[in-house]
Amino acid sequence: MQSFRVNGHDMAYVEVGKGPPLVLVHGTLGDFRTWNAVMGPLSGLRRVISVSLRHFFPEHWDGVGNDYKMAQHVSDVVAFIEQVEPRPVDLMGHSRGGHIAFRVAERRPDLLRKLVLAEPGGDIDASLLEPGRPPPPMPLALVMPAVLKNIRSGEIDIALKTFVDGIDGDGAWARLPAAAKQQLRDNVFTLLGQAGEDRKPFTKAQAESIRTPTLLIGGGDTRGSLAAIHRMLAPHIAGSKTIMIEGARHWMFDDAPLDYCEAVNAFLGN
Repeated sequence: MQSFRVNGHDMAYVEVGKGPPLVLVHGTLGDFRTWNAVMGPLSGLRRVISVSLRHFFPEHWDGVGNDYKMAQHVSDVVAFIEQVEPRPVDLMGHSRGGHIAFRVAERRPDLLRKLVLAEPGGDIDASLLEPGRPPPPMPLALVMPAVLKNIRSGEIDIALKTFVDGIDGDGAWARLPAAAKQQLRDNVFTLLGQAGEDRKPFTKAQAESIRTPTLLIGGGDTRGSLAAIHRMLAPHIAGSKTIMIEGARHWMFDDAPLDYCEAVNAFLGN
């Protein structure tokens, strides 16, 4: 494990391989371990750098403070990439990390060569909806009050079961291996910060502003808004490509790592 000093914070990362850099940004409850299943296959032709965002493992945050903000994490990733050589880099983000990667591409396209968004998370502005079409269902919004209450009362596994099952369906938490469950436990208090992070919705104009070559990846069996957001963004990101990983859900790189890496490697090229 290594770190860069970023905006007054030590931003931890692990890396493997040699060649052009590919920076990986995890999502909610993740950290640099999120990408373990695909680090090896992705590193054959490139230097793969997996980062942990502010307040995630190896930091043990208690949820206290006001610097867990989407804008802070975007600023941190920008400052991190500014220390990576050579540039521009390829950038890949999953879920909330996909939202961060989208904002980096919007703000600093000069830092990026190619962009991979694996089911980016967030809200959809009305400008991306067809007239009369309701926004996509957001099952997590319904369970978050209970999740936060359980975290505050110390019922960590109950909170995580509710959260994970809310994304990937009943039984998803029970199916996770022990190491994956521990990773989520290590980061559970970041959900307290995320509840007030002031994340802005995606707009049509913002999607149209992305000029970095972009690949959007979805799980064929993902449910709810996470299955819809990338589909709504894709028509408005010029020249973007979309790949669906059949039989996989939101954590598609764990469900089907070889298929996932094949899609990413083909897009990134040599």
